[in-house]
Amino acid sequence: MGVQPRLNRFDLTMIVISLVIGMGIFGTPSNVATTAGSAWIFFGAWIFGGIVSLCGALTFAEIGARYPTTGGFYKVFSYCYHPASAFMINWVLVISNAASVAAVALLGAEYINPIVLPASLQNDLGTKLTTILTVLVLYVVNFLGIKQSARAQNLLTIFKAGMIVVLCTAVFKSDTKTAVNIAAVPHSGSLITAFGLSLVAVFFTYTGYSQTINFGGDIVNPKRNIPKAIFIGMGGCNYPLPGN
Repeated sequence: MGVQPRLNRFDLTMIVISLVIGMGIFGTPSNVATTAGSAWIFFGAWIFGGIVSLCGALTFAEIGARYPTTGGFYKVFSYCYHPASAFMINWVLVISNAASVAAVALLGAEYINPIVLPASLQNDLGTKLTTILTVLVLYVVNFLGIKQSARAQNLLTIFKAGMIVVLCTAVFKSDTKTAVNIAAVPHSGSLITAFGLSLVAVFFTYTGYSQTINFGGDIVNPKRNIPKAIFIGMGGCNYPLPGN
């Protein structure tokens, strides 16, 4: 008995956006700006990285459309190479995904704690408690079922993406009379070196779209919806990320 597909194109689009626009976006732009040392290199790195990432995402979209299955990485590697390779890849994903969840929850706790916790818990203990509670809440949401978790994902993604778009738009609506000219930090190396180092952080921010092939068996009409959802999601991410 196979898995009954329950996710539509909109659900997968929201998953793509949420995988790309995560907690890392709050720290990565400043790192890219410091490394770039120039506004042209900064925006060029984001635009170039977005185009390359879109090409990579479309590659995964083609894989997902041709071989839509649940547990994509294991099934694809097992089919294309050997089950032993798929087994090793799965262990890498288990460890890396667990580390990623912990890192994202920890970074989120550092931003949330000053707002929601009392002063007595503004310490390492409060950060750990918030991190653990965040992971538990997300686990419970996913435990309720894929459709329920998709609804929660959609709401959170719309809110997150909307706030980033508002933040980017606010720059063009600001009071130019009180604007302050801030000089870029000069880079001691070559422009190519600065551009290459900036791309490291940019590609780290854009990663995540590869996880979409794991949902192949849960998507309604995957041959049509997976490529379109990935294209729309990555295309939508290419506006707010450089603007942030």
